[in-house]
Amino acid sequence: MTAGKVSYRAPIAYAAIGLLSLIGFGLIPPSGRHTTFAISTPKDLFTIEPFTVPSKSTAIVFSLVALALAALAFWAARKRIRLGVWLPSVFGLCVLLAFLTWSAADKANSMPVTGLLQGSLFLAVPLVFGSLAGVLCEHSGIIDIAIEGQLLAGAFLAAVVATMSHNPYAGLIAAPIAGALVGLLLVLFAVKYRVDQIIVGVVLNVLVVGVTSYLFSTVLTAHRETWNTPPKLPVLEIPFLSRIPVLGPVLFRQTIIVYLMFAVVIVLQVMLFRSRWGLRMRAVGEHPKAADTVGIKVNRTRLRNTVLGGAIAGLGGAFFTVAAGLAFGKEMTGGKGFIALAAMILGRWSPKGALLAALLFGFADNLQVVLGIIGTPVPSQLMLMTPYLATIFAVAGLVGRNRPPASEGIPYVK
Repeated sequence: MTAGKVSYRAPIAYAAIGLLSLIGFGLIPPSGRHTTFAISTPKDLFTIEPFTVPSKSTAIVFSLVALALAALAFWAARKRIRLGVWLPSVFGLCVLLAFLTWSAADKANSMPVTGLLQGSLFLAVPLVFGSLAGVLCEHSGIIDIAIEGQLLAGAFLAAVVATMSHNPYAGLIAAPIAGALVGLLLVLFAVKYRVDQIIVGVVLNVLVVGVTSYLFSTVLTAHRETWNTPPKLPVLEIPFLSRIPVLGPVLFRQTIIVYLMFAVVIVLQVMLFRSRWGLRMRAVGEHPKAADTVGIKVNRTRLRNTVLGGAIAGLGGAFFTVAAGLAFGKEMTGGKGFIALAAMILGRWSPKGALLAALLFGFADNLQVVLGIIGTPVPSQLMLMTPYLATIFAVAGLVGRNRPPASEGIPYVK
């Protein structure tokens, strides 16, 4: 499809990354090394034997394909043609495969492809729920900087309720309540008192950290067995589907919170762009005065959707305790709320885009764990930086031009 002006920034970046991949993963390593990839798990319907590939030549092939895609991007930029999202997706996959081939070369343990994907999906859960909360709030005109606090509050209440009831599902139900309360505080200060939404979000994050840390130190630590030993959500295997190699363990051998995540993404994607409710919400976020003239209650819409977004983020907070089978700890969310904001921006304020961006960050998180297990030459500290570097690139707009809802962060006075 022909478009207007197309920047050469992306093709130059593709060419530089492809060249680094060719030199770093293909040309520098010595020849004769091999990499083994493991696909199957013991519960699969049939077994796919691990396969071995020559490390150097395989990395070179993938890097050359990436450079060919960079050349295609230059051609498309010159012709002012948009090629779509398939090009960066395939390009990234080629560079990733070249890196995995190089990093697992001649290791005693094979690269567990299925385990890598399964863990990446699981680690992306709080990022998906947090980014969905941001999508709802910002399409309503409210900047939700408090996602970190909503996640932490959800993790705290989930642990306490699950421990008291001896039921992880009770904790899963309680988590959205904590997130909704934080969202309610955010929208009340933003709508009723017209306080700067970014400042309110930061203050709420600090407030939740302070309250949960105090309760952890004074109550949860002193009476751990009573308040902070949450049971873990069981893994629910869908019959037959869970035994399909690769897809089965990744998609159909997870806890209920993962299945809820997919359900929420699908529902919000349809409701946001295919329903009257979504149209009204987006109208409030883009042009509240015009929405008010046709009878839409602007501030009421913002109130409801911000509380709903907080509840969704709180549900994601349950991942840290009842889903992971861990006791609550101080600041255990570890900045995931801010990475969720980056996933929302990278996903262009859409549920499906936020899902894909969160999966990217989840993959980066799990990759450093897997590479540490198999003994990769890449320093673990460098791998830990990956999701945060991606966050900086997303927020800085280096992933493309993104336009937020026009009236986000602006109080509406009737």
